[in-house]
Parts: sequence; C-alpha cells; structure tokens
Amino acid sequence: MTPDLLEQGARRIEAHRAAMAARTGQTESGGRAAGFSRLHTPGEVDVTHGRILYLEEVSVSFDGFKAINKLSLDIAPGELRCIIGPNGAGKTTMMDIITGKTRPDEGRVYFGSTIDLLRYTEPEIAGLGIGRKFQKPTVFEQLTVFENLELALKTNKSVTASMFFRLDSAQSDRLLDVLHTIHLADSVSAQAGNLSHGQKQWLEIGMLLMQDPKLLLLDEPVAGMTDEETERTAELFLSLKGKHSLMVVEHDMSFINTISDIVTVLCEGAVLAQGTLAQVQADERVIEVYLGR
Repeated sequence: MTPDLLEQGARRIEAHRAAMAARTGQTESGGRAAGFSRLHTPGEVDVTHGRILYLEEVSVSFDGFKAINKLSLDIAPGELRCIIGPNGAGKTTMMDIITGKTRPDEGRVYFGSTIDLLRYTEPEIAGLGIGRKFQKPTVFEQLTVFENLELALKTNKSVTASMFFRLDSAQSDRLLDVLHTIHLADSVSAQAGNLSHGQKQWLEIGMLLMQDPKLLLLDEPVAGMTDEETERTAELFLSLKGKHSLMVVEHDMSFINTISDIVTVLCEGAVLAQGTLAQVQADERVIEVYLGR
C-alpha cells in the first residue's frame, strides 16, 4: 500500500473515532489521549506521525506590530533545520514562543503530536526535552568545565541532595561522552572563564546535552568564532543530527551550507521560502528581502 493510501486510511480512522467520541463522550481508549490506536503517555513525545515540532497559524503582536504572522512550520525527528532571514523577521520571537517565553495571540504549537506547548511554563517546557542556547554563551565562569557539566545533570537540586551528590557510573559515562562530543575532553579541569569564545559556546551546548534534550534551539551559535572553531562546530552539529532534532538560526551562509539539508527563510513573521540552501538562494523573493544581489 502506498504512503498516500496509508495516510488517507489513517485520516478516515481518526475521523470515525472523533465522531464516536462526539456521540459517546469517550474515546476508543476510554477517554485517554491516543493517536491512530497508540495510547499516549503524559510527558512522552509522540513522533509516530513523523514530526517533533509543529506550529500552525501562529501569530503574536507587540504594541500593534505583528512580530509573527500566521506562521506554520514543522520539523521531523532527528532533523537539522536552519532558519535564516533579515533582522526583525521573527526568528527569535519564534523561539520565544516554542520555549514558553512568549505566548502567541493565536495558533497552535505542539511538541510531537500530543504535547500542547501553550499549556506549559518555560521551566516545564525545558523539562519536557526542549533546550535553548542564546547567542551569548552563559556558563559558570568560576567553575571548571567538568563542574559546569556536572551541575547541568538532571538531578535533585535541593541543598541536602546537592551536598551528598556523587556521580554514579552511568552519569560519569554520560559526562565523558559529552566532553568528547563538544571537543573539550582535553580541557576538563580548565576554568570556564579561561576558555575561548568558541569553547564557551561548546560548553554551553554540552550543558544542554547533559539534560538529554530531544529538540535543541540554537541562536547564532558561530557568531564571533574563528574559522577553525566554526568548522569544529559544524562537525559537532552534524554529529548531533539524528540523535537530536536541531533548529539553528544563523547568518553565516558558509556554515549553513556545511550543515543544512532544509533551510527555512522567515520574513515579516512568516515563512517566505523553504528548500535546500541552493534553492532558497535562487529564489527571487529571498534575494530581494535578504540576500541582495
């Protein structure tokens, strides 16, 4: 059976269930949330429909200015999506909405097919598995690389628990794995404040990885990096692709060319174009509003 027929059949089944639920007040699973015969576990990210992030017709205004305008966007599990666009296009506001920092005026934002992110607070969304890195690195500069990563672990942060905390073997293995991933295994005892700008960026990404996020939002991660640091950051992101879903907002076209499969261009709070980098670079609308001639 072709994928189109499978999708049509799934839609018919879902429509039938919705009609039954409307008549009886119950779903086939006794009122529990379910999707295409699969029971939903609260807090679990359900990606059986092939999307880990889904925004539909999202809009938000600030003092009459429409920062996001009927934005619809979706990302697949394990995908590395690059977001580009002119200043004021709505890139940061979009991330603010996904992470709960800003509430939209209208629209839907789902993590997987069942988790409505608009029902959660900013800390709760982070706990669900969405990590965000801002442009300026934020690390504990007086602590070592090791201590920064250790603090980022998902553990009981109460005073008593912290006083008696000791890494177990699984946590130690996880920390060592992250150290190698972020290219800082040789700097494990270095004070974070003495790292280069690029190394601080990697450390902050490592701190996010210690929380095992399913989706990473990264805002201009290579801004201010040397060419060598930019190259190693590209290697890092490509190594994370598939294990995590990544949304990368960036202006460096060479960096984007190295890491991207799909590029989304935002303009005036909506999707202007989408495709490979070559496709969007050849789009006359993108040339007009962003790339120039």
